[in-house]
Amino acid sequence: MSEASSRTNVMMSKLSLVGDLLMLQLVFLLFSVGIVTLFPAAFALQRVLPYAIGQEHPALLRRFWGEFKWCFRRFWLVGLALYFGGVALAFGLFFWASTNGPIRIFALAVLIPLSGMIVGLYLSALAVLPQAEDDATSRSVFRTANLFLLRRSLPVAGGVVGLATWFLLVGRLPTLFVIGSGLVPALIAYWISRPPRTRPEKSSGSVSI
Repeated sequence: MSEASSRTNVMMSKLSLVGDLLMLQLVFLLFSVGIVTLFPAAFALQRVLPYAIGQEHPALLRRFWGEFKWCFRRFWLVGLALYFGGVALAFGLFFWASTNGPIRIFALAVLIPLSGMIVGLYLSALAVLPQAEDDATSRSVFRTANLFLLRRSLPVAGGVVGLATWFLLVGRLPTLFVIGSGLVPALIAYWISRPPRTRPEKSSGSVSI
């Protein structure tokens, strides 16, 4: 195989990956129109994402539909709680940020770390969802996400910062919401779920003096 054909294959593989990711984003937008389906659609996207990134094509749309039904049966009530809790938390942040007085500093000092912890737990839940068993429940996923958050606190903190940066960009360029509203949290969670790289240990014979 020539070098030119090898580069062409690599380019086509990357274009196929981008196409699959954008297709999943569009499907996510379609399924998340209703409030009750928003988080089940996000969870389904997370469970299908590894197949798209690994360039395995076991009918991604059909797999998304199957995962969505699985997630909706188990997590629709949790999704509603996350939605209304997120709205209330965002309202509290905007309210206290627009007020004056010393109580504003105290309120923000409580709400900002609380928001970071909730977002970190949410990213941890996304990170562990692809490995969840078929009989998993919201409680079991919550426990696994808590353990993941404790063990991978630094990557999760980086994910929280990355997601906050994304929201700031969306505030300035709202059109980015259509492109990455589902993909960006899913990709961040996929990144923090990957095991850390370990450097190969040098044997005593390979150490130079």
